[in-house]
Amino acid sequence: MDPQPQLLPRASTGVAGIDEVLGGGFARDRLHLIEGSPGTGKTTIALQFLLAGAAQGETGMYVGLSETATELRDGARSHGWTIDGNIEIFELVPPESVFDPDHHQSLLYSSDLELGEAIQRILGAIGRLRPKRVVIDSLSEIRLLAQSSLRYRHQILALKYYFTQNQSTVLLLDDMTAESSDYPVHSIAHSVTHLDRLSPLYGGERRRLQVVKARGQSFRSGYHDFTIVSGGVRVFPRLIAAEHRHPFVGTMVCSGINELDTLLGGGLAQGSSTLVIGPAGTGKTLLLLHYIAAAVARGERAAFFAFDEELGLLISRAKALGFDLAAMREAGQLFIEQMDAAELSPGEFAHRVCACVDRENIRMVAIDSLNGYQAAMPEEQYLILHLHELLQYLNRQGASTFLSVAQHGVIGDMRQTIDVTYLADTVITLRFFEAQGRVHRAISVIKKRTGSHENTIREFTIDGRGMTIGPPLEEFEGVLTGVPTYIGPGAPLLRSFR
Repeated sequence: MDPQPQLLPRASTGVAGIDEVLGGGFARDRLHLIEGSPGTGKTTIALQFLLAGAAQGETGMYVGLSETATELRDGARSHGWTIDGNIEIFELVPPESVFDPDHHQSLLYSSDLELGEAIQRILGAIGRLRPKRVVIDSLSEIRLLAQSSLRYRHQILALKYYFTQNQSTVLLLDDMTAESSDYPVHSIAHSVTHLDRLSPLYGGERRRLQVVKARGQSFRSGYHDFTIVSGGVRVFPRLIAAEHRHPFVGTMVCSGINELDTLLGGGLAQGSSTLVIGPAGTGKTLLLLHYIAAAVARGERAAFFAFDEELGLLISRAKALGFDLAAMREAGQLFIEQMDAAELSPGEFAHRVCACVDRENIRMVAIDSLNGYQAAMPEEQYLILHLHELLQYLNRQGASTFLSVAQHGVIGDMRQTIDVTYLADTVITLRFFEAQGRVHRAISVIKKRTGSHENTIREFTIDGRGMTIGPPLEEFEGVLTGVPTYIGPGAPLLRSFR
């Protein structure tokens, strides 16, 4: 029998999402690198790391080479934190020495302060305090003092061995502002975490992190979205649906409209995904509301994520059609939230949906619409992958998912900016068509993986009771083209409605 692998003990980062990505946190008594351009959140993560240790009674030290103690404390206060007690801030060049005429060094530059002296002062402070957690900010200053890659590498190796012997877990922060493209610390550090900041042409900045390496421990690869808010960094680990399985007993999901359920072969399978496509104004949101109301009537909980419509307008419009969303929300039966595509990353949206389903025991999720969800994607080509994982996760939790997509055009050739019909288990098409000088609406089911369905096309109307679906349009052909031909009794006389 093979022996069980011995895992290194972990030190919590203080950020739940990063701990999940790293499988528990940073390996203890090792040297770790966090790199990223200025403004990506390195200092905030480092402070959370020290505060998490202080909460466990571990002594911490912040070695500041590029930021003063006053600036660091002010930054901490902006998040509601207080740096005291078990955390000491060590400034390599104290402010009082900057203006001391008897002091030989006025600023921390390679021409003023030798690297050896700087390292000795750092080690002296650490030897005095013997902290369990250390943050050195930043490596760019040490790199400038070293003046050569070889000397720089030797100093980092010396620091690594020193901290290992003193059983300290160390974070090295690198703002990547040095001109050198040589990064020897990557091979020396036990783990490397890279932070990115993306600036889209419109909307808020997007931040993401990637664990480049982590020796002796498994971690979640790829990019993970994160935000910096009051209270610190919030990381949203990349969703992997295969890690989540929840057994459930599948039942038939009905809409409350007999004709629609008949069109769908009796209803939809629980834990399946349904895509509703059609041009603006055909009733896609209304169809989703019918399923939401039917789920609430069955005693289930539902969630509605609105990308396109202002929440107050949606609630008032739904009430005029017979759906009291406000009452459902107050009763705890409906979780409804408005999404701001300009300020939301795909990872954060997936996290909100999954957390809502897990926390509130949601059994029906409606996303209106994918056009808004697509707008939240800084890289459009990866929307399909994000959506695939999200739908797989929801399906495995037994939650039925409904998505709407608005097509371009009104009558005639319909186009959509993204084709996700192959991802959904069921596809319902809503269309306008012209007949006898009027615009009518038609509904059809073009795909259903979980059972049989009618291949007919039915007309439907919208009034104060919601959606009313009529019998199949058997006397017309070409309804989906928008301009049908009448083939019923009297057809030779009427020929068509064109």
